[in-house]
Amino acid sequence: MSDIGQFDRYFRLDGKVALVTGGSRGIGLYAATGFLLAGAKKVIITARKAGGEQGIDQAVDKLNRLPGIKGKAVGIPANVSQIEEIERLVNKIKETESKIDIVVANAGATWGGPFEPTPDSSSQKVLDLNVRGVFNLVRLLVPMLAAAGTPEDPSRVIITSSTAGTNVPHVGEHGTIMYAVSKAAADHLGRQLAVELGPRNITTNVVAPGFFPSKLANGLIDILGGDAELKKNNPRGRLGEPRDISGTMLWLCSPAASYINGVVIAVDGGQRLSSGRLTKL
Repeated sequence: MSDIGQFDRYFRLDGKVALVTGGSRGIGLYAATGFLLAGAKKVIITARKAGGEQGIDQAVDKLNRLPGIKGKAVGIPANVSQIEEIERLVNKIKETESKIDIVVANAGATWGGPFEPTPDSSSQKVLDLNVRGVFNLVRLLVPMLAAAGTPEDPSRVIITSSTAGTNVPHVGEHGTIMYAVSKAAADHLGRQLAVELGPRNITTNVVAPGFFPSKLANGLIDILGGDAELKKNNPRGRLGEPRDISGTMLWLCSPAASYINGVVIAVDGGQRLSSGRLTKL
């Protein structure tokens, strides 16, 4: 029999501490849910606001009511597009933790509209959060990640990107040019960090979702004809579901993926391979 080790632990995160930015809803909340259900000791989620329907407090409450979990979720409000806020977040984590096993840089911003009247402020907002913020977050957390990682069980950095980073999905009246550019930059940032941090027992990978119903995507889904139209033109016949993200994130952060480093994984049912029809809206 082949010696594959402790197979029953392949997809477990027992005792791990994770940080998920933008973790109060959507893809970040799906990832945090999967981590807790897989045994994580603590999952820290961030968002800009604590209160409200999509703030941190309601998400922490949902996470801590998951059946059968042994760990807990905690929330720290932070705007991770700003270096001062990232520094405050890192210092707050250090109050209770000396190391961190998983960082999911998921918080993101988008902007859509015609090309020529694009305000410069929109480009700054998108690039500050989707690229510069990710760079600074990881940079400041490297000592804690390195403290947790070992050759056999490295710490993990996951960057949430988008399939928009590898194609030209939307131009014209509802163009998302700078968003797509920011996600292409996020993809390559992941490759750079994989080589930079790999020797420190930290792997870096990128998850690139397609269409998942969310506050970020719902407006564009409606413009493109709604759920039914997008499902019809997806090779898998559906849009993304929470399990698609939580399963991918869990795999990348589990012992089963300890040798995966520097890859971009599209989670879109194959839609990116036939996205040309969406180029002009």
